[in-house]
Amino acid sequence: MISGFASEKGTDIFVQNSPANKANYRKFQDLSLSNVGVGTYLGNADLETDTMMKNAIKSSILSGINVIDTAINYRAQKSERSVGKALQELVEEKKITRDQIFISTKNGYITNDADVKQEFWEYIKNEYTQKGVIKEGDVTSGYHCMTVSYLDDQLDRSLKNLGLDCIDLLYLHNAVEGQIKDVSKEKFMENLKLVFELYEQKRKEGKIKFYGMATWECFRVSSDNTQYLSLNDVIELAKKVGGNNHGFRFIQLPYNMYYDQALLAKNQTLDGRQVSILEAALKLNVGVFTSVPLMQGRLLTPGAMPEFDNLKPSVRALQFIRSSPGILAPLVGQKSPDHVSENLEIMKIPAMPEGEFLALVKKLT
Repeated sequence: MISGFASEKGTDIFVQNSPANKANYRKFQDLSLSNVGVGTYLGNADLETDTMMKNAIKSSILSGINVIDTAINYRAQKSERSVGKALQELVEEKKITRDQIFISTKNGYITNDADVKQEFWEYIKNEYTQKGVIKEGDVTSGYHCMTVSYLDDQLDRSLKNLGLDCIDLLYLHNAVEGQIKDVSKEKFMENLKLVFELYEQKRKEGKIKFYGMATWECFRVSSDNTQYLSLNDVIELAKKVGGNNHGFRFIQLPYNMYYDQALLAKNQTLDGRQVSILEAALKLNVGVFTSVPLMQGRLLTPGAMPEFDNLKPSVRALQFIRSSPGILAPLVGQKSPDHVSENLEIMKIPAMPEGEFLALVKKLT
């Protein structure tokens, strides 16, 4: 078990020791965070993928990335274990300390354990229903559960999988998307308040530092969509539960040159104005991480993206995202040594200046 959490001093030392361009770090919540992070979503639940993912995470950290994202349901708990193994080896090799690395994970979906040879629903019954963690009616049609008892259980499993005593950021995973077909918006917000109360308690216990929501649709769709969520309403709820020093400081959403709603859709209302989710997040002091930067490889095909700055497709995709005002970092999934090497080229060059980025957006739109 590795103790500690990302700290201002630790992340500053990481930047000092990093081989990456020093312009590729942003201060948020007093932490120096790389403007590209590692995602761990895709891959088979097997030993070969475990090893590739572990090695990719190690290479990424040694190349200057200190943001690592995972989820308990990714590869049925094996992605969290790969992250934990990578951290453990780097700490034992004295190449990093725990306080230099920002680790996020997600809970909410029903998941089995790929290392336990049981059929999916048999595992759920043995691990959760028979032990009273989940009761009838708790799981939605979207295989989602956001009861306090289930999320409490999942956090402890995530800590064990990661080999950590504290997680820097715990997301509630696709909550609106996984719940709203089965519950009203009013009931959802009541349940969300209970989750925030749990997470504030876990902060006091020292098991997490921050919490947030990892999403797919809710912050990108128009306000008349049943999946829509107001970020301002979420922050007000967090303040009601945790006061001004509440721990809700991050969101995650899809964003790339194709999924551009976070930048262009004025779907959030703030101070009587219609603004994009990125503008709202900036105003509300919420950090934004982004998923699917390469559209799972589809943006890498010739002609899929406009060309600029003579960059390779993967580097171009990441450069566009991380140069967007309000974005902390895109989270890129990478396992093969060739992909890792190509993607890490981004850490050698700085992000685009804001004026240059906005001129590019104007040209593209």
